[in-house]
Amino acid sequence: MKVAGFTIARNLLQADYPLKEALLSVLPLCDDMVIAVGNSVDGTKAYIEAMNEPKIRLFDTVWDDTKRVGGAVLADETNKALDQVPADADWLVYIQADECLHEKYLPVVREAMLKYLHDDQVDALLFDYLHFYGNYSMVGDSRRWYRQEIRIIKNHRNIRSWRDAQGFRTASGKKLKVAKIDACIFHYGWVKHPKYQQQKQAQFHRLWHDDSYMEKNVLGVDEFDYGAIDSLSHFKGTHPKVMQARIESMDWNFDFDPTHKNFGFKSRLLHWIEEKTGWRVGEYKNFIRIR
Repeated sequence: MKVAGFTIARNLLQADYPLKEALLSVLPLCDDMVIAVGNSVDGTKAYIEAMNEPKIRLFDTVWDDTKRVGGAVLADETNKALDQVPADADWLVYIQADECLHEKYLPVVREAMLKYLHDDQVDALLFDYLHFYGNYSMVGDSRRWYRQEIRIIKNHRNIRSWRDAQGFRTASGKKLKVAKIDACIFHYGWVKHPKYQQQKQAQFHRLWHDDSYMEKNVLGVDEFDYGAIDSLSHFKGTHPKVMQARIESMDWNFDFDPTHKNFGFKSRLLHWIEEKTGWRVGEYKNFIRIR
């Protein structure tokens, strides 16, 4: 069984993305890691090269900055990386620059890849998600956070990155058939110093909105306000080892009372139903679970 990884990178230092940690978390699974490095102004490529990881292969790309609807350029760039993976790879591991796989899940993932390697019904593997917010001890628990997503796909199935690169579908837009595995992706995209979080917002919203929106809603603010959140809960587990140094160097404060819920009536009712039953009413799922 051969496994390749792939991802994209551009101006990651400006917004303090933990790409090194993300890569180190999945490299034990991979025989090869392909990274499409976009035209950056902050030394992103040198940062990756300094890792001196023999499994990593970089190639340069140029982002189409005129694409400012729905984050479509993210899928375009992800597909460029996908197109460069080795042809003889069986499985492809996708990791975003602000995600990590806890080392305790490595055996679980390997076992699942072996189990479903020759199962022609399974296109991909589905992971649970933890979305950290504001600091490393709080996680989002409201409907705004997706609970599951595909992060490992089979090669040679005409699979492409979908919309804003959150997940995958076939080239014709059909949902993939997935096997759910007992593993979780730790998402750290909303945990960084407020000044870097604001820079991330500027980068992010440029992929969705025009200049007038940016001027009115994003630019001109130095630090992100973490207080505008609906609901959080305490994280009671452990973080991946690759994240420990970053966690120990945290140099900002964010406090939130998890008993406080900033919900309207409808959201409060739906949240209550989910808490009591585990059912998320009307949940969007970008996949078809068959295992």
